[in-house]
Amino acid sequence: MARYTGPKFKLSRRLGISLSGTGKELKRAFPPGQHGPTQRKKISNYGLQLQEKQKLRHMYGLGEKQFRNLFDKASNMQGISGENFMILLERRLDNLAYRLGWSNSRSGSRQLVAHGHVTVNGKKVDIPSYSVKPGDVIGLREKSRSLKVIKEAIENNNFMPAYLEFDEKAMEGKFIRLPERAELPQEIDEKQIVEFYSR
Repeated sequence: MARYTGPKFKLSRRLGISLSGTGKELKRAFPPGQHGPTQRKKISNYGLQLQEKQKLRHMYGLGEKQFRNLFDKASNMQGISGENFMILLERRLDNLAYRLGWSNSRSGSRQLVAHGHVTVNGKKVDIPSYSVKPGDVIGLREKSRSLKVIKEAIENNNFMPAYLEFDEKAMEGKFIRLPERAELPQEIDEKQIVEFYSR
């Protein structure tokens, strides 16, 4: 799958959000470019919708096709399409490994999953897009628990969402329930994304 491999700080500044979660990229509160914080033209409705879509897509590190397929799946579910879409993104195994604090970034947690370090209900799962169900237990393989990167990431992690439980001794997390909209990224306006794909 093709993925963005360009400069992350520039992309964060252009979108106006911290893609790494640290906020370091936004020390300069204006988009990148040779002439600095020059006056930009007013963004059209289409431009705003596209920007929201790109924010969410790059936040979770998905390609356009995969992102669109997930949106179509959310649209066919009962309830509010935008919220369903964000919940589906949050249920991805690579994202939950990141939320459990096993990596400092979503791209790092994707690598952990792809390299076979993560288990779901005791079985190895190496598909980052695997959709975790409420009640599933996410763990680390025996050999992987002593990895320096994982230990350092856990030490640096100071936030655990309410929809996850983490047992530090067993190095396991439980996905208790589906997240609510208030627990998902607040800087995203999912209604704009729904409008973008409904054109």
